[in-house]
Amino acid sequence: METQMTQAAPNTTRRRLFTLLAAAFAVSAVGYGVYWYVQASRYVSTDNAYAAAEVAQVTPSVGGTVAEVKVIDTQNVKKGDVLVVIDDTDARLALQLAEAEYGRAIRKVRGMVATDTGLAAQIAARDADETRTAAQLQAAQADFERAQIDLQRRQALAKSGSVSGDELTRAQNAYATAKANLEVAGAAATQARANRTAAVGSREANRALIDNSSVDTNPEVAVARARRDQARVDLERTIVRAPVDGVVARRQVQVGQRVQAGASLLSVVPVTEMHVDANFKEVQLQDVKPGQVVEVQSDLYGDKVAYRGIVTGFSGGTGSAFSLIPAQNATGNWIKVVQRLPVRIKLDAADLVKYPLQVGLSMHVKIDTRSGK
Repeated sequence: METQMTQAAPNTTRRRLFTLLAAAFAVSAVGYGVYWYVQASRYVSTDNAYAAAEVAQVTPSVGGTVAEVKVIDTQNVKKGDVLVVIDDTDARLALQLAEAEYGRAIRKVRGMVATDTGLAAQIAARDADETRTAAQLQAAQADFERAQIDLQRRQALAKSGSVSGDELTRAQNAYATAKANLEVAGAAATQARANRTAAVGSREANRALIDNSSVDTNPEVAVARARRDQARVDLERTIVRAPVDGVVARRQVQVGQRVQAGASLLSVVPVTEMHVDANFKEVQLQDVKPGQVVEVQSDLYGDKVAYRGIVTGFSGGTGSAFSLIPAQNATGNWIKVVQRLPVRIKLDAADLVKYPLQVGLSMHVKIDTRSGK
């Protein structure tokens, strides 16, 4: 009897241990299930993330010698603040020349308009000349015909002796004079027509330059005005201003330096418009979509500061695809490597004002995949 009781005690203890172990497994399974539902299935995170911004490159639109540099690296600037001043001597002279050309173009077009009026009067005068010479030609034609008839009559009467030789000579002279006058009148009429044609051509050539336009809309004036406006803009561009609010970085320009249009002078980092580029593994992105809520922490401030963010989009390719030397996966020896895809996250502007960031800082990102639905 005692032997049976001695054997039953270890069995009871063993069963109790198995029961406790099973309960521990059950609690662990339930705990993991709760963790997976509440945390693991809802959030994806990575510490492969960095602060970034659309850095504004400041370049001059005109070339020249740098007269002043008004900022230094790390200086805060507002949009429109003067950063660099380029010597404007050449630009001012160019503007004065363009303004003079513009004034001359206006006077030239006004002269063309006045010339058109004069040419119109000249055409009217040529019309009168043509009318007068036509009448003179008609009169000369009549005189010639009369002189010709008189000569023919006297020649017929001279055969019978009814007309003296002196009278016949006068008739011949009158005929020759009338013929010459007719030729002169014909030439005058031809010249009058030619003069009128020349006057009409001159007016048409002049009107082609001013037709369908006023002084202000004339193409020649418009070209001169555009050159003047361009010169005025170039003068204004000798003052280089900040394109955005931000912090000056990578200043390369110095006083006295000769710069060309498009040369890099400095950069302005818009620290109030920072975003985060988070490089997630491709296996983490199944449920990530634009608009989802993100919690972001920076190594600069630690876990005491949490930034609010929103997923705004995905990069068009993985980091390896855009690397300087892309991977050649079509080779014989190939090992699969999990790729990372950059995800862009917009940070709340109010948080950035309270806790400013700089480009390149390390960040920790956690995306709530159940948000934004």
